[in-house]
Amino acid sequence: MNEILRLMKLFSDPLRIRVFMLICKNELCVCQIMAITGASQPLVSRNLGLLRNAGLVSTRREKKLLFYSLSEELTPIQRKFINTLIELLEGDPVITADRHRIVECEEFQKKTGRCDMKALKRFMQEVHG
Repeated sequence: MNEILRLMKLFSDPLRIRVFMLICKNELCVCQIMAITGASQPLVSRNLGLLRNAGLVSTRREKKLLFYSLSEELTPIQRKFINTLIELLEGDPVITADRHRIVECEEFQKKTGRCDMKALKRFMQEVHG
C-alpha cells in the first residue's frame, strides 16, 4: 500500500503528470519539455528530479544535454499504475496537445538545427504566445 500512496502523491501535480506523459512516449531534454509545456526550467527540472528519485525516469547524457525517458526498471506496481494512468488520460485535450507539440518542437529543431534554450525560447513564443 505504501508504494501506491507514494505514486498517488507523486502524480497529484498536473505539470508532473504532463511531463511524465511526455517522456513515456519520447526521450526528451529539459529544453524540449519547457518548450512543450511552457513551464520554467527550475519547475521542469524539479519535477523530473522527483520522477527520477521515484525510479520512474532514467537519464542519458549527450554532450551538455541530459535526456529523460521512462525507466526500464519499473516495479510491477509502478508498471500497472503507469499503464492505468496512460489509459485514463488517453484522449485528454492537454495531453493530446502536448503530444502534438512534440512533433512541432522536433520540426522546429530540425529547421533551426539547434537544441538549446535560445532556439526553444523562440519556439515557446511562437506556440505559447
